[in-house]
Amino acid sequence: MAVDRDTVSKPARRWHIAVFLAPAVLVYTAIMIIPLFSTLFQSLFNTVEGERAFVGLGNFATLFFDPRWAQSFWNALANNFWFFVIHMIVQNPIGVLLAAILSNPNLRLRGFYRTAIFIPTILSFVIVGFVWKLILSPLWGIAPNMLDAIGLRSLFAPWLGQEGAALTTLALVSVWQFVGIPMMLIYAALLSIPDEVIEAAEIDGVTGAKQFFKIQLPLILPTIGIISILTFVGNFNAFDLIYVSQGAQAGPNFSTDILGTLLYRTFFGFQLQLGDPNMGSAIATMMFLIILVGVSIYLFGIQTRLRRYQF
Repeated sequence: MAVDRDTVSKPARRWHIAVFLAPAVLVYTAIMIIPLFSTLFQSLFNTVEGERAFVGLGNFATLFFDPRWAQSFWNALANNFWFFVIHMIVQNPIGVLLAAILSNPNLRLRGFYRTAIFIPTILSFVIVGFVWKLILSPLWGIAPNMLDAIGLRSLFAPWLGQEGAALTTLALVSVWQFVGIPMMLIYAALLSIPDEVIEAAEIDGVTGAKQFFKIQLPLILPTIGIISILTFVGNFNAFDLIYVSQGAQAGPNFSTDILGTLLYRTFFGFQLQLGDPNMGSAIATMMFLIILVGVSIYLFGIQTRLRRYQF
């Protein structure tokens, strides 16, 4: 009888799980899966002589090689890559450093520091972009006076108005806003390390910075890997901060243009530029493929090697 009862209960359990997950699956399909495939499908069409026609990969060939489109696309892709690199080499190491400092049990006011560093992550992009434009303004911003107070006024420049500095400046503003996320994830990973491991290291005389680099850092490598891929996905989906700070044209002279702003101008149009949903879908498809390739490389090439460090 027990076997028969178990046999009957398994389909019942599966049915309950299916019913429980169905609403979430339907909502996710409606707002994610259907729009995704609709965009991929639309990228294969274009308007030819006033009629919608299937062009296959023609839109992508235009995007890559047509002088009218290629320059904007490759410029936006290069800027997007640089935006990501700044986050990787500045944001994540700072997040690791802050987490290591805050995990010290002897540090006073740790809760206050964690909260203060994490607060910018919950602020609106509009607020962050507007406030930093005011801070960095050469006319009424406080940055010149702050640098003057420490004798570094000569270093100030209208960074958001310089082609060579605007993108890096905005990337650093984004780092300031989101450094709390890697800090908190790594902080949690450090707290999850068993006390026995730390005590054994201390018995062997491994303490301080040596303990962090030889014991703790290898154990949190899986978390650092996850943070890295989240940084990659987030930066190649970026749009809001650039749009708020520099507008849809991502000035000066498109020096802060990234794939998100290029997609916006192409799909919806801007000022005298007419919207082209088909070319916009091609750009969106390229963004999806770039992110898909990056995530796949991480999942199949890096994560499997990091599993050896997991408990």
